[in-house]
Amino acid sequence: MGVSLRSLYRDIDSLRAAGALIEGERGYGYRLVEDCSLPPQTFDRIEIEALALGLAEVLHMGDSALAATFVLAKLSATLPDQGEHRLFHAVSHVLRLERRYPPTPDLNTIRQGCWRKEAVTIRYADKAGAVTQRTILPLAIAYLDRKLMVLAWCCLREAFRMFQADRIAAAHLTGTSFRPRRVTLLRTHLAELRGGSASRPDAERAS
Repeated sequence: MGVSLRSLYRDIDSLRAAGALIEGERGYGYRLVEDCSLPPQTFDRIEIEALALGLAEVLHMGDSALAATFVLAKLSATLPDQGEHRLFHAVSHVLRLERRYPPTPDLNTIRQGCWRKEAVTIRYADKAGAVTQRTILPLAIAYLDRKLMVLAWCCLREAFRMFQADRIAAAHLTGTSFRPRRVTLLRTHLAELRGGSASRPDAERAS
């Protein structure tokens, strides 16, 4: 952290004087037992079961960027001892004998485009294998039963499209923001999906 050990020890002493419960000693290390300013999470047993089940499902999706294992570790660190025990001994489990989604490229660029409200250029293969280059306005990543889809506005077709994630060969951020339009576009696209007027996956449409 760019501070001397002397400063670190002095800060630990100050925190202890302020009421923080910190185990350990100089030369060995410290552990924050309880932060009085942040009370332990008070999930009840069924809520902990839901969290364990949800994180297990994310883990089986195969998207390493979602880092479900690290989320589980962070969550357990915020729970009191009994809650932590229940989390790691939950009775709800996810067992899948086959891969739910086909292998997909790294979706981090698409995810960054959604977060930043930034247009993305992709190389996309249709159902017949023909590859085209598209500029899209990425709106969301949708986890269907057997397919992983990218919901977007296609600048080439000037329409909403669902791109099958495993057919995206490459993706690059363009630096062009669509921030003012993102909320309206996503709301409209989701309304079309719910109303049954949504476009089919782009790979299945005529070029």
